[in-house]
Amino acid sequence: MKAVIQLVSKAAVTVEREEKREIGPGYVILLGVAEGDTEETMKKMVKKIIDLRLFQDENGKTNLSVEDVKGDFLVVSQFTLLADCRKGRRPSFVKAGNPAEAKKIYEAFIEECKKRIDTVKHGEFGAYMQVELVNDGPFTIVLDSDEL
Repeated sequence: MKAVIQLVSKAAVTVEREEKREIGPGYVILLGVAEGDTEETMKKMVKKIIDLRLFQDENGKTNLSVEDVKGDFLVVSQFTLLADCRKGRRPSFVKAGNPAEAKKIYEAFIEECKKRIDTVKHGEFGAYMQVELVNDGPFTIVLDSDEL
């Protein structure tokens, strides 16, 4: 599982050019579910993301978590994070999870986040989406579950 966490002052995802889902300050999480990812992997990733201290305290130090600042989440499925570009010019996505299984883990990830974060908005697995965000800092972290 790979996740790109972007600290944002605001963000939105538009699904199928229709429904717009917006958040205030918090994280945009681009989530790629890999073949072999499990519920245990997903729970470790959620805990790591929520426990990260990326927000500044009163002294300008990154000492506050998203829970500390009561931040929001916008979770967007992005299997392209699993792209393998080592050969040729066209990326291979063989490391991405089987769509049916990946969708289950993506949806479970959202539900797990909701246990600790008050506002969790999300895109739709497999849908065409447009993401807008104001990256605050900018502050972007890339997590790979193989490294947790």
